Amino acid sequence: MSGEREQEYFSDGISEDIITALSKLRWFFVIARNSSFTYKGKAVHMKQVAEELGVRYVLEGSVRKSGDRVRITAQLNDVATGSHIWAERYDRDLADVFAVQDQITEAIVAAIEPQLYAAENFRARRKPPNNLDAWDLVMRALSHYWRVTRQDNMVAQALLEKAIAIDPNYGQALSLLATSHMFGVHLGWADIRSAAPVAERAALAAVEADSEDPWAHNALGSVYFSTRRLDDSLAEFELALQLNPNFSLAQGYYGLALSYCGRWQEAHEAAQRAIRLSPRDPSSAIYYGVAAYAQFVGRNYQQAIALAREAIRQRGDLTGAYRVLTVAAGMSGQAEVATAALQELRRAQPNISLAWIANQLPWKLDADREHYLEAFRRAGLD
Repeated sequence: MSGEREQEYFSDGISEDIITALSKLRWFFVIARNSSFTYKGKAVHMKQVAEELGVRYVLEGSVRKSGDRVRITAQLNDVATGSHIWAERYDRDLADVFAVQDQITEAIVAAIEPQLYAAENFRARRKPPNNLDAWDLVMRALSHYWRVTRQDNMVAQALLEKAIAIDPNYGQALSLLATSHMFGVHLGWADIRSAAPVAERAALAAVEADSEDPWAHNALGSVYFSTRRLDDSLAEFELALQLNPNFSLAQGYYGLALSYCGRWQEAHEAAQRAIRLSPRDPSSAIYYGVAAYAQFVGRNYQQAIALAREAIRQRGDLTGAYRVLTVAAGMSGQAEVATAALQELRRAQPNISLAWIANQLPWKLDADREHYLEAFRRAGLD
């Protein structure tokens, strides 16, 4: 907005990078650069843009440079309602122009994905139940999946099965169905013996439907994780992140798998990337829980307690976070905290026991399993 020629190049570069990165979200139709740039420098109404390009949402932004500082604004608009879905402002030093360009692109793209899903779910909820197509059903399923409760997970699975009945090759529906089953296993809501075969069939079908879809590889990674194929799990999560580096859900699950492999520093970094990528993400509590567990594996009990408490603050029934709070308090000698956390854990996960832990959770290293079990013994679990 300063009119400086070099700033125009910077703005164009960010715009091109955002378009490229958004295109990796394979379930959204993203207009290519050459069409988007025809509106550059013109005063056009957003509805005109949407009608001419055939889109429901328009992302717009501005760049202001002052000395060595740059301010970038971005705003996601729902054209049908004329409302703003999301807006953010970024202030950065311009010491490394390309690094700033990458940071802003990453932040905007990661923030947009959950906001678009939320907007699409709102649109789907206004449709009559007998007029829902497979996409609408997946959007509704996502809204339930992100609430992270046992009942919502079951509702999400039912909606996804309806979507798959309409379209048996619907990759995202298959991916999310597999992920939800494995998520239920990890949180103690489902038995792995019944959930794993269903999830693995769905995840493999998703990869077959679209081998370039990061959701599909994230789903297969979660199946391999829960069924103790940890090296295969890491490979799938890494492939998902190669396909879409801004996929915060895959970053979070990757961190969890790294934790159970004993690679706690890398696990913590992955969880922090997930939090940074999508700070308003509905799954943010899960990422804090993963970071907490990584710190527990590293014997950093106070950091684990702080991160687990943040996860619980965001989601009061997150069993994984209560498990970490219990064990970290148990190992650090905070008996009252451990007892209270175990009581809440039993409320959220009534089937918790040393036997459940030993049989259900997929450690690579025996020492890490024994560390976790010993912490629960100290907290009073039998």
